[in-house]
Amino acid sequence: MIDKPEALVSLRPGAQWTIPADGNLIWHDTEQTQPTDAEIEAEIVRLQADYDAKQYARDRADAYPSIQEQLDMQYWDSVNGTTTWKDAIEAVKTEHPKP
Repeated sequence: MIDKPEALVSLRPGAQWTIPADGNLIWHDTEQTQPTDAEIEAEIVRLQADYDAKQYARDRADAYPSIQEQLDMQYWDSVNGTTTWKDAIEAVKTEHPKP
């Protein structure tokens, strides 16, 4: 879940601010303007949508065999004339397609 600090960093990179326990933003930066609550909320929505849209990539990363396993598959494919590596990668891409 994307939160207010992530949105602030995205909206105003390098800005100085704090959010105490009460949750109210305190703006310390004199060079950048403080974003409005509406801008912050819109950025949270945008960042969350971007994160959600890339779920397939996170799923693929978890499903792929390790690099060592893939290199071993490629070696043995070249020795044996097989397609084990290609088949393993294709299976992950099929199971976790791009939207």
